Amino acid sequence: MSTDDVRVQRLGSTLLITIDRPRARNAVNAAVAVGLAAALDELETEPRLRAGVLTGAGGTFSASMDLKAALNGEPPSIPGRGFGGLTEADRTKPLIAAVEGFALGGGFELALACDLLVAADNATLGLPEVKRGLIAAGGGVIRLPKRIPYHLAMEMLLTGEAVTGRRAGELGLVNRVTAPGEAVAVALQLAEQLHRNAPLALTAVKSLLQAADGVPESEVFPAQDRQMRALMSSTDAHEGMTAFAERRAPKWTGK
Repeated sequence: MSTDDVRVQRLGSTLLITIDRPRARNAVNAAVAVGLAAALDELETEPRLRAGVLTGAGGTFSASMDLKAALNGEPPSIPGRGFGGLTEADRTKPLIAAVEGFALGGGFELALACDLLVAADNATLGLPEVKRGLIAAGGGVIRLPKRIPYHLAMEMLLTGEAVTGRRAGELGLVNRVTAPGEAVAVALQLAEQLHRNAPLALTAVKSLLQAADGVPESEVFPAQDRQMRALMSSTDAHEGMTAFAERRAPKWTGK
């Protein structure tokens, strides 16, 4: 359901989620957090939706939290879901960030919380919190060193300096670097690629990657075995193997 601050649009099997506060450079306030949480709930509960794309209106992804609102006691986070209703949320379906313009502070943390990241080459991504006497507490300090080499992450976190979308691509921080204005289109193309694959398998991949994070392989293989047994007994797995043998496109049911 769209709100004044967050618009949602169903495009086939993809839910396009747009933070819509361009005059505030899409800074996150309480209304945005509630709107994003509702959009993620829609993505999770609607079986026809396979993936989401998160972006911002007016050529900017998000320039962090709304400091004025925060100083007035308006929380940009939701308990159990984190900053913007996203950074700590449990999700089973892929979410792709499409970054144009600024993705700074909490805005960058929203992008880091997504599963895939597309950015325009002239976009600006960074965590400047140390310049304000703070830290990137919406997952930035935790997630950035897992996305790029440790020392480069430390440089960004300790200096507060931003990088361009082009540089982020060189660092391996983003999946696709686009020309300005094309991030959403490319993110939607990625979502369409995901749609061609079995939804249960996509969920299993996400679950295992999260379970394996920082855990010895010996502890992860049992979880992988459970996922594989469940997949092998699914209708989708039978359909996928049958379609391959019959040289046709599979018809997924999510069962």
